[in-house]
Amino acid sequence: MLQQTQVSRVVGPWQTFLATFPSPSDCANAPLSTVVRLWSGLGYPRRAKALHAAATMIRDDFGGAVPAEVDELRRLPGVGEYTAHAIASFSFARPVAVLDTNVGRILSRALANRTLTLSEARPMAKEVMGRANSARFNQLMLDLGAQFCRAVPRCEQCPVASACKWKREGGTDPAPRSAAVSRAQTAYVGSDRQLRGQMLTQLGHGARTKQQLFSALAGFDQSRYDDIVDGLVADGLVQRRGRIVQLAGD
Repeated sequence: MLQQTQVSRVVGPWQTFLATFPSPSDCANAPLSTVVRLWSGLGYPRRAKALHAAATMIRDDFGGAVPAEVDELRRLPGVGEYTAHAIASFSFARPVAVLDTNVGRILSRALANRTLTLSEARPMAKEVMGRANSARFNQLMLDLGAQFCRAVPRCEQCPVASACKWKREGGTDPAPRSAAVSRAQTAYVGSDRQLRGQMLTQLGHGARTKQQLFSALAGFDQSRYDDIVDGLVADGLVQRRGRIVQLAGD
């Protein structure tokens, strides 16, 4: 849920999700449509399908227990390098460094004062962590990046400003696109992402015909209907039954 979504938006849905699915097996045993409904409002619904698939793999291949090692976590659908390292560190105290946009900014500014490639940032993140408690250190780095070493940095309040190489040496801000761990998102309003989300919200209330969806979605560009539905079908999130569209698993 935290992939590309702010914590403030995640807390409520996360609590509801855990109350509904106390274990990975509970999630795996539920139909995908139930998971998608609980995901409503978080965006990027393909993550919901990936989470359901990951829960199924955890149930079937790992005896219902979330794996602790990075290489095993990477096998799970929807789990990339950042998520695998975060779970291994925060949940299982494995000595691995978490590298995200926040941490990439700190490394490029405070340590290197230059734009870093991903292959350069990975070992640097591990080296700077040293033998520290990984969960505590990684949380410190994430918070430092989120609160002070932001896209528009708050250098005057930053607790490590005196040790920052960029602050001492100056020059062009090296942080933008450093470590290549995130991509800029296109505008949301009017995008296919917005229309997909609106359509899934409507389908969360039950199966709909094309005309019912047109009536429910004010301002919906009807010429894009087939492409949006085709994309949702291809992603395995919805299914067609004649003229009816519904959530997969309903």
